Amino acid sequence: MALGSKLSRFFGIEDDYEESVDENQDGINYQKQNVVPFREKKGGSSEKKIALFEPRIYSDVKAIATKLLHDQAVVINFQRMDDAQAHRVVDFLTGTVFAIGGEIQRIGDQIFLCTPHGYVVEGDLEDKLDHDNF
Repeated sequence: MALGSKLSRFFGIEDDYEESVDENQDGINYQKQNVVPFREKKGGSSEKKIALFEPRIYSDVKAIATKLLHDQAVVINFQRMDDAQAHRVVDFLTGTVFAIGGEIQRIGDQIFLCTPHGYVVEGDLEDKLDHDNF
């Protein structure tokens, strides 16, 4: 008899349900327990997503880092930000991707790709951009 059942009877509280007992092939009795499986959040999916950002001020870096910390890849276009601010953002994001085991890559003149751990990026656009004139 379970300790919970003994305490319930001691305090005069009776359970309205019975535990069912199953016997397997070996003759060993197992009690069935109510098990609730963990499920994905509503609306959640297993899709990997890439967020696109075009920051204008340094404080926009918080939203970018949050996406990375939630295992989402990020493409950042710095065309609307002055160079000094853009360098600060890249420095911050370099630290962020290092902390999560990810990578940061330049994929255009003022465009960077930040990926968390587990993403694989194939190809090298930087060499192609240097050699091709569009």
